[in-house]
Amino acid sequence: MVRKIDRDASRFKRIVRGKIKTDLRKYITHGELIGKTGGEYVSIPLPQIEIPEFRYGDKNRGGVGQGPGDVGTPIGRSGDGEAGPGAGDAPGRHILEVEMTLDELAEILGEELALPRIEPKGKANITEEKDKYTGIRQTGPESLRHFKRTYKKALRRQIASNQYDPRDPIVIPIREDKLYRSWNPVSAPQFNAVVLYLMDVSGSMTDDQKEIVRTEAFWIDAWLKNQYDGVTTRYVIHDAVAREVDEHTFYHTRESGGTRISSAYALADKIVEEDHPAIDWNVYVLHFSDGDNWGEDNRQCMALLRDRLLPKCNLFGYGQVESPYGSGEFYRELEDAFEDVPNLALSEIRDKEGIYESIKEFLGRGR
Repeated sequence: MVRKIDRDASRFKRIVRGKIKTDLRKYITHGELIGKTGGEYVSIPLPQIEIPEFRYGDKNRGGVGQGPGDVGTPIGRSGDGEAGPGAGDAPGRHILEVEMTLDELAEILGEELALPRIEPKGKANITEEKDKYTGIRQTGPESLRHFKRTYKKALRRQIASNQYDPRDPIVIPIREDKLYRSWNPVSAPQFNAVVLYLMDVSGSMTDDQKEIVRTEAFWIDAWLKNQYDGVTTRYVIHDAVAREVDEHTFYHTRESGGTRISSAYALADKIVEEDHPAIDWNVYVLHFSDGDNWGEDNRQCMALLRDRLLPKCNLFGYGQVESPYGSGEFYRELEDAFEDVPNLALSEIRDKEGIYESIKEFLGRGR
């Protein structure tokens, strides 16, 4: 029988899940969760959740229909309608913070955006053996003793031997009663993924654009980690020259030079070729830029995409973040060069409100 406290806990979880789904667009666009991540858990701020209940006021304290009064008399607890001095003693409305795993958050994201499950490609015959507790045996370490089954066996023994007294229901297991969990090795296919984030850090990309990239990358990571056994993340920044960096440098670097997007595509191809061959890895490349590129470089970018990167990628996503300084022409170049390519997704992100639809455009293909 399910205990009442378990039913209440399950109901509370359903209420919290519903609240998060209702406000998911707000959490995505405002980046409220990124700074609240700790390990595998995310701390999520929710408005106060109130359970309906009767509330009784104080008697004979004034108000509508109570005591004498004239037209124009202010209604309130204070006779003269003025607020009392000093600190109040009434509770205020609080923000409730709940913890949720990244997997649970990804599931909510998938449900709300109607994201299809990803079907991994690569070497499905890469397997890893894991121990799964599937049986019971009579020997084993005490840490694996099955208390419920041990108790039942001891109880049956005492009843059968007339040693059990219902008035004094003491059940003491002996050595022959003890049962232990046993395990068997289970082989499971392992699918790994690598995500390469490429970002233009030339002078035309401002801090606001980088914050948009950071917010979107958080949600994309959450979904991909929910779909794969292991996810490796690599970061590449570029202006006229590309280089691989760590996550902090990726989001906090700003250069003042020109832009050659082909340098980033060539480096991404090298990383995939040397470290993450497509036969073993599910490859995701996500490039964010304001669309400003040196005009003569566009042709080389298209050739690198067509001949090198797209054949290796589950998904190549280009997100164009609108900037007051960028021309935005690169998006049009990609549209003209590639039409109806299943593993190429293009997205224009005009501001933070555009993150929601951009994530759906990138992940909605189920690749």
